Amino acid sequence: MNNNKNTNTSLEKEIKDSYLDYAMSVIVSRALPDSRDGLKPVHRRILYAMHKMKLGHKAKHRKSATIIGETLGKFHPHGDQAVYDSLTRMAQDFSLRYPLINGQGNFGSVDGDRAAAYRYTEAKLTPIAEEMLVDIEQNTVDFVPNYDDTINEPKVLPAKLPNLLINGSMGIAVGMATNMPSHNLGEVCDAVVHLIDNPGADTKEICGFIKGPDFATGGIIFGSKNIREAYSTGRGPVVIRSKTDIIKGEGDKFQIIVNELPYLVNKAKLLTKVADLVKNKKIEGVKDIRDESDKNGIRIVFELKKGTIPKKILNQLFKLTELQQTFHLNMVSLLGGTQPKIIGLKGLLDEYIKHRQDVVYRRAEYKLIKTKHRAHILKGLVIAIDHIDEVIKIIKKSSTKEQAKNNLVKKYKLSEEQANAILETRLHQLAGMEIKNIKNELKEKLIQIKKLEEILSKPKMILDIIKKETNELKEKYNDDRRTIIVEEEIENFKDEDLIPNDPTIIILTKSGYIKRLSTQSFRSQSRGGKGVKGLSVKDGDTVQQVIVTTTHAEILFFTNKGRVLQIRAYDVLGSTRTTRGQSLANFLEIQENEKISSILSTKGLKDHKNIIMATKNGTIKKVSTDAFKNIRKSGLIAIKLKKEDLLNWVSLIDDKDNVILVSSKGKSIYFEEKQLRQIGRTASGVRGIRLDKQDFIVGMGVVKASSKKENNRLLIITANGFGKATPIKSYRIQNRGGKGTKAAKINQKTGSIIGALIFEKNNLPDFIIGDVLVISEKGQTIRFQLKGVPRTGRVTQGVMLIKFKQEGDRAGSFALI
Repeated sequence: MNNNKNTNTSLEKEIKDSYLDYAMSVIVSRALPDSRDGLKPVHRRILYAMHKMKLGHKAKHRKSATIIGETLGKFHPHGDQAVYDSLTRMAQDFSLRYPLINGQGNFGSVDGDRAAAYRYTEAKLTPIAEEMLVDIEQNTVDFVPNYDDTINEPKVLPAKLPNLLINGSMGIAVGMATNMPSHNLGEVCDAVVHLIDNPGADTKEICGFIKGPDFATGGIIFGSKNIREAYSTGRGPVVIRSKTDIIKGEGDKFQIIVNELPYLVNKAKLLTKVADLVKNKKIEGVKDIRDESDKNGIRIVFELKKGTIPKKILNQLFKLTELQQTFHLNMVSLLGGTQPKIIGLKGLLDEYIKHRQDVVYRRAEYKLIKTKHRAHILKGLVIAIDHIDEVIKIIKKSSTKEQAKNNLVKKYKLSEEQANAILETRLHQLAGMEIKNIKNELKEKLIQIKKLEEILSKPKMILDIIKKETNELKEKYNDDRRTIIVEEEIENFKDEDLIPNDPTIIILTKSGYIKRLSTQSFRSQSRGGKGVKGLSVKDGDTVQQVIVTTTHAEILFFTNKGRVLQIRAYDVLGSTRTTRGQSLANFLEIQENEKISSILSTKGLKDHKNIIMATKNGTIKKVSTDAFKNIRKSGLIAIKLKKEDLLNWVSLIDDKDNVILVSSKGKSIYFEEKQLRQIGRTASGVRGIRLDKQDFIVGMGVVKASSKKENNRLLIITANGFGKATPIKSYRIQNRGGKGTKAAKINQKTGSIIGALIFEKNNLPDFIIGDVLVISEKGQTIRFQLKGVPRTGRVTQGVMLIKFKQEGDRAGSFALI
């Protein structure tokens, strides 16, 4: 008989459920620290294994290999190297503000050197690590079975010290991460005591004690306001600089001395980076670089050339290297060991105090049980002492130990434990002094029981104990702050100061991928060629739009739903021709069922008065450029759309300019800008052209009033690669809202029009004004000189501009360079 039960479930649901299980396992069991003891499971298991091995700070060092084996065999059945890496970090005084492992041997360096193999190094616990484990045998924390149910391990450590705050934590889970800075132990202890006395204290008040992060490697933090904001929300940036000195030598020669580095900066890589910058002349004025670091600390020397301004060089070093770095606080931890949550500074202190309340309560409860048990035994002994002659007589008359026990229980109403204790008492304990000691001990136990019962009944007494222990820890382990906090904020360096303002090409695909290319990515060819590979696109994706701008320009992203968002051109990572690019979701807050339909460079936006927009169904609208100067991260409404209409084209426009709209079936309308009145950003717009059924707008062009009308051309390209440049004077001025005139001869050979734009020829006799870049829907590209596009009449079909390599490919987008 087959007892297997089969159940049907969708693959999607099964994958989703399995992935969620995996994600929670990574979050809880690997990557995030517990808010109570500040440890991840692997670190907790290492410390507990060493505790069980009796490797306290007074013990002899043991081989790391032994510790790794103990941890792997009993508690953490994962990779030995992963466990050793965790042990190593806890021993590094440049990684942890207060190391938990006392390492002997090579445990790595700030130059990125790895620790020696675990068969060579030795370790034991530091005194601070032992404080994390104090009272663990007194039922202060819950224990759970280990991975093979052979022994138990603690779910959390008693953590007499607020380890999460004093040592910080870093980790990347699935869908979340933590980046917690370290702090000064004395400051944290003061904050804990203050919060116990003043539970309603806010973050600002707590920051009177905890000035800011205190990193193991020191450095200087700028902007205490930023620190307070990050502590309030649990998230925010903190700018750290190296500690530096400028020393004047002989003549006009100077030295820049670096004494401390920002947290986790690799010194060797930093020096290599500076050397490359000097070699490539991005930093000029550095004559020599020396690393004079030794066991006493870091010392990097930059010898400057004669006549160099040292402050300028130092600012360049801050701008271009990790001598200045931003530490992004992301204070995510596990509440109760299971719930991941971002918590501010006050929340973390509250969680620590709650944990200590639980630990101290359970410790008192455990001691009360033990004390009561001992007092119970002592009471039995006192009864026996007070009736010693009769007790001895009863014992002598009893034939067995069991009979003696029963007789004592019956005679003096003792418990079995008391009777056993009397029977096991040795004769020397009946001496006068020993009897006195037993009675004194009983008195002490009764006083202790009363005190413990009072502690358990009064939460304030528990808080007083926590305060007392916290002050003792401060007195025992407090040291000077290493990281200096500077009140004023550092002057922000603009990204554009470090990025060349070069011409660039922005390419957008219909599926929402974007990439930025150099204009030199495509060589110029003759029209009619096969082009080169331009953009790798995934199956079903096509190129939507190409614009040419500069790296410093703002790019406005208009969506088909009528919203506008904004980023800098340099925010789009530079790519090669054959890469797919990045999803716009990495840059913009795009809503569901929303796509980017048009992009516009704001280069020179202040020099223009209005922005003009056109929709697929022929609606047109003119809005002041001032309405788009301050675009919030979540975007703004650009136009109110009618049902089933889409915003597709956007351009800059000024007074006395003219506008032309072109449809896919070859219709166009050309009218003056003054026929459009300026309206509000959220308004709907007016009719630009009356379209036939199944026809729609494919292009909009603006003829500038500042240009000579006779020099303007309308460039049209069709789906099958045909194109032409028609003088704008061939199109008569009409009233907005009409059916327009013919713009091109459209047939099966040419395919429908895919786009149209205006350009202005200059007065050069050979008509060289730039190049045309055409990209097909499947990513094929060709760049050719604009003079190669023939000047033809308004109703002609044009000439073949591009031959497609793949069958069924069509022209997707084009731009002028």
